[in-house]
Amino acid sequence: MEKLTLTTLRHRLFEVADRVLETGVPVAIERRGRTLLLAPQSAAPRLARLKRRRLIKGAPESLVNVKAGKWRELENLK
Repeated sequence: MEKLTLTTLRHRLFEVADRVLETGVPVAIERRGRTLLLAPQSAAPRLARLKRRRLIKGAPESLVNVKAGKWRELENLK
């Protein structure tokens, strides 16, 4: 992924935008130590298309005091 400063983006805005739309590869833009991502809209909903899975049953409040057990290779792989 290419990284640009905001000043560079200003000078090459249309070129960068066209390239992102054509290739689908996002560009990171740095501004005052923070990063902004310029990506095509079609790339964003990938996570939204994932099937939601319920891996933990129960109330989230009950998980606060749960202690993790030891990993037992044979028992945990069954």
